[in-house]
Amino acid sequence: MRLNTIKPNPKRTRNKKRVGRGSGSGYGKTSGRGHKGMKSRSGGKVRIGFEGGQMPLQKRVPKYG
Repeated sequence: MRLNTIKPNPKRTRNKKRVGRGSGSGYGKTSGRGHKGMKSRSGGKVRIGFEGGQMPLQKRVPKYG
């Protein structure tokens, strides 16, 4: 077996999920994002370390050094 002879498994490849293309597709309307909240908005990314209003771990542990 050589690296240049390896081929991808044809059974393993999946079709792309096309979202927002009608309710009959199963991924229409909200496109699998739910209704409200940060991750449902466009450009809605939660910043690193954000825990939904709970005091983040970084601030809960005591300072040292």
